[in-house]
Amino acid sequence: QVPYVPSSAQQVANVMALLKGRSGKMVDLGSGDGRLVIEAYKQGLRPAVGYELNPWLLRLSRYRARRAGCDGKVSFLKQDLWKVNLSDCYNVTMFLAPSVKSPLAAKLLAELPDEARVVAGRFPFPSWTPSSTVGKGLDQVWAYDMKEVRQAAQSGAEGSPV
Repeated sequence: QVPYVPSSAQQVANVMALLKGRSGKMVDLGSGDGRLVIEAYKQGLRPAVGYELNPWLLRLSRYRARRAGCDGKVSFLKQDLWKVNLSDCYNVTMFLAPSVKSPLAAKLLAELPDEARVVAGRFPFPSWTPSSTVGKGLDQVWAYDMKEVRQAAQSGAEGSPV
């Protein structure tokens, strides 16, 4: 269980800055009220999908999508992020608590393609080095390019004693 705290306009802008110029499928894990998915669609990322377990937030997301003119163009699905296959995702966003970052890191490493970029808000991945970051304080977001994350993990594993 992760508490819902809506992303600020600045946090959304910072996430989009780190996804600027990218293409391919975008997913938001724990999509809350849908604002990141809707903005990603407006910025040209397609398909744009949000995964959320809270039925109230799913209804709110769908309502916001209709109001934004994105009805039928974005998807909000009631699915557990741990059970979703992310192998076709090239842009992954999340504002999740630190307690889920370590197990989520393993899932992302196992499933995402090398070309994928992960953008985390509020809390960075503790064992990953970001490719870039934007913002300060609560508005800071971190981008991780999976190819670099894998290379760092492999070089770290090669340097450790067996």
